[in-house]
Amino acid sequence: MADSKEDPAVFTSTCLPSDPRLLATVTNAYLGTRVYRDILHVNGVYNGAAGDTHRADIPSPLHVRMIVPDGGDMPVETFTLNTRTGTFSHKLQSPSYTATHQIYAHHSLVHLMAFSITIRRSAGTSQPITVQLHAPFVPKSQDLDLQQGPDFHGAHYIYGQTLVPEVEGGPQPTVHMLWTPVPQAVTLHEEEQEQCWEFLTAVAESEEEAKRSYTEGLAHVAAGSLHSSHTHAWAALWRGCCVDLEGPMPLRQAVYGCLYYLLSAIPPQDTSGFRFHGISPGGLSNGTQGEDYWGHVFWDQDTWMFPNILLFYPKAARAILEYRIGTLEGALLNAQEQGYKGAKFPWESAATGREVCPEEIYGAQEIHITGDVLMAFEQYYYTTQDHKLFRMDGGWELVRAVAQYWCSRMVWSEVEQCYHIRGTSEWKDLSLEHTLGVLQSEVSPSSSPPPGVMPPDEYHHQVDNSAYTNAVAQRSLNFAASIARDFLIPVPEEWVECAKKLKVPFDAERKYHPEYDGYSPGEPVKQADVVLLGFPLMHPMHPEVRRNDLMMYEPATELSGPAMTWSMFAVGWLELKEMERAQGQLNKCFNNITEPFKIWVENLDGSGAVNFLTGMGGFLQVILFGYTGFRITKTSLRFDPAFPSDVRKLEVTGVSYLGSKLKFSITKEEMRIGVTKCPLHPALEVVLEESGRRFPLHEGATSTRVNSMH
Repeated sequence: MADSKEDPAVFTSTCLPSDPRLLATVTNAYLGTRVYRDILHVNGVYNGAAGDTHRADIPSPLHVRMIVPDGGDMPVETFTLNTRTGTFSHKLQSPSYTATHQIYAHHSLVHLMAFSITIRRSAGTSQPITVQLHAPFVPKSQDLDLQQGPDFHGAHYIYGQTLVPEVEGGPQPTVHMLWTPVPQAVTLHEEEQEQCWEFLTAVAESEEEAKRSYTEGLAHVAAGSLHSSHTHAWAALWRGCCVDLEGPMPLRQAVYGCLYYLLSAIPPQDTSGFRFHGISPGGLSNGTQGEDYWGHVFWDQDTWMFPNILLFYPKAARAILEYRIGTLEGALLNAQEQGYKGAKFPWESAATGREVCPEEIYGAQEIHITGDVLMAFEQYYYTTQDHKLFRMDGGWELVRAVAQYWCSRMVWSEVEQCYHIRGTSEWKDLSLEHTLGVLQSEVSPSSSPPPGVMPPDEYHHQVDNSAYTNAVAQRSLNFAASIARDFLIPVPEEWVECAKKLKVPFDAERKYHPEYDGYSPGEPVKQADVVLLGFPLMHPMHPEVRRNDLMMYEPATELSGPAMTWSMFAVGWLELKEMERAQGQLNKCFNNITEPFKIWVENLDGSGAVNFLTGMGGFLQVILFGYTGFRITKTSLRFDPAFPSDVRKLEVTGVSYLGSKLKFSITKEEMRIGVTKCPLHPALEVVLEESGRRFPLHEGATSTRVNSMH
């Protein structure tokens, strides 16, 4: 779909950004680093107690740079991130030779990172060619007690345990690392035309796995297949997940960049052997102490990144949910400490599920995270019908615990005759009497006042009845009751009653949703909040109300706020088919994309997280859920395309739904759906909403001009 010869998936520059935080990242689900950085990180390996816990810094043997020679035959220097192959390269090109330095985190062999130096002689030259290497590696870490072990197959070996557990008695993993020693220079001798030197780094939490991975890497090196096996894995990943469009090159580049950085973070389809520990806002390349939220996992993962991953790779989405199941015990303790039942997921999560936010107010009050987690489970269930996750692998226990938490967090208002989720320090106008007259202790919290509520808009705290928080709590309870019925489990009456009678603030005169009780129209808002009711919550409302919410909060929202905000305004306007407004909001996102490697910054001034996967996730949702109109419901995958005039065609390949794989090709005139895999019997069928006509979808079949799918 190229508009020119330029490849939208390849980012090339003759210089590096002046801010090293904006360098390209090379990561897989287990290991990650920024290029030319002296540390790397391992998924799930944290050091420090409670609010001090952060990704453990591990010294990186990949911190190597080719030195540009002084004077004489000065080479031309280029730096390239190829998102198709998951490879960063630095090239020196002179009349007599080309030297290429490639760096990558192996996508299928996730315990391996590697780099290579290749020198190729130009025709007509014969003298030796030497490339100097700058390799300032020091095997020390502020976070691990590192010790040197015996060399292994020519590799150096260090290992060490993290110094401080997250909680008393919590995990203190040991990291084992093997790496190929790096010389000060490499030389292509006069009789050689081309030579490649390959350097391996293997990292694991056991000596056995580190040595096994290093040995496997050596076998690939001997076979000449190390890099090709990595690029083949990336090619397979892109075959199963491709989004391309006929439109402006910056838009196409942004899509490829966002997909690359997000896909870099997910587990490969056929890889096991390590426990996945989720995705933080800055990814594995970031998260050292004091930076990029210290590598903690937020709602960013479940709300902003997860829907895109689920749409293409349900197995990877399942791994994200398994991370939340694995931290359920910590979430149960979080709720218990605040005097509530069930599970309260932490605002910032690391290895245990206990709250690790350095600032107490956020950890105590941003309780919407618990509903955000469960919404990801709901989307997964409706997309996959994976009963095993819920019946056998801990999903139901999590669903039930979240429902219990929300019920215990509510109080009954005699004045308004509905349930409130209070955030103020007083309980005025409230009664603990349950309308059913039973199970009072199940519905009401302890006698201490609520610890406060902060909505997604972090400019406000201790609010009563945050519209978003209450709406996501209501959705949690409705889903819990629905899945219980599916599994023939008795539904607690309080779940139904609390969901039905929970207040979601609404101004009937102005026909919009106040952000919370007492919100004044025009009051500044930090980020997307009420607009999330329309999407992703799909809270029932008339289109007029949806439009009023967008109109009310768009001018009130800080332009300098977090990067994902404007994507949700764009989705809202696309939903209402107001293309110019949608385009205006989407254009704001480009202000957060930096050159040359399309790294996102969280805020316009460069503060906050870098490689901001949250912003990328929101941007991709504009394309995948805004332009296509995809909506995942209990009974169908719905779609209602709408995209601006400068986009002529959109192709989305690899959409997963109930085990089928689909390809959507959309223009302003028609939509075609191709089925590349359809194991269902009976097969999926497309339903035209207006006429009710049905078209069965079989493998290889194509439908046109369609509106919804069951």
